[in-house]
Amino acid sequence: MYSGLLIILLPLFFGYLIPIKQPSLLHNIHRLLSLMVYVILFFMGISLAFLDNLSANLVTIFLYAGVFFICIISANLAALALLDRQWPWKNAHQQEKLPSRLGMALESLQLCGIVAIGFVLGLTHISWLIYATQASEFALIFLLLLVGIQLRNSGMSLREITLNRRGMIIALVVVFSAMVGGAIAAWLLGLPIRTGLAMSSAYGWYSLSGIILTDSLGPVLGSAAFFNDLARELVAIMLIPALVRRNVSSAVGICGATSMDFTLPVLQRSGGLAIVPAAIVHGFILSLFAPVLLAFFSAP
Repeated sequence: MYSGLLIILLPLFFGYLIPIKQPSLLHNIHRLLSLMVYVILFFMGISLAFLDNLSANLVTIFLYAGVFFICIISANLAALALLDRQWPWKNAHQQEKLPSRLGMALESLQLCGIVAIGFVLGLTHISWLIYATQASEFALIFLLLLVGIQLRNSGMSLREITLNRRGMIIALVVVFSAMVGGAIAAWLLGLPIRTGLAMSSAYGWYSLSGIILTDSLGPVLGSAAFFNDLARELVAIMLIPALVRRNVSSAVGICGATSMDFTLPVLQRSGGLAIVPAAIVHGFILSLFAPVLLAFFSAP
């Protein structure tokens, strides 16, 4: 368990120690981070092709992904709706013209295309492809180093995080309700509760959950985690404009860790500038929690 946690935490920690002042260098790091996501998903597709009894396992992957997605997102939305009722967040902002939700959804689905390309290549069973799993682990370590650098230079101070109670509370509600949903899904599927907790701990960070859980729980659960978290991002893109009118906390919470990056433009245009600080704090906290909880719950 502790070695797995160190592999996750050390690159994050060392990356967080690196201050960067040049905006151009930060921009290049962000682009490199996006590239590493594609590299990791490509390796994950190759690993998937080496599964025994492949057709039966593909059915299992989508069954697991569907059950976990329904249970986790339902638990999140129920808890967030209760939060919105107990602690209303009035939002009088007039929605701006939104970026194409179809375009953003297609951009997310491109990730499935990268997995598919890796999968097709893996079906050739070329000898050197057996090293795809080890390569993905090194790619993940590098990705976490870049994430640490990005978090350090995101402009968020500890004071700003602790002062934004709304973002912190939404994040905690998402964390605990996701655990409830993951535990229910594990019970329905006859899996260990610890596995359900691991599957619920990425909060939409599909590249991280896919590779960590593939390494620790096998390619079936790792691939199911990827599709579960990707589905969260797609559903968030579609639901934000409707949720933000009456349930602002729900609109932020459904985005998971992506509320500080990919889904932030949709949140800002739908809910105005007032929603941005809470969205960034919420995404920041979940981005810190995700690697730690994934490593903890998936450890043998």
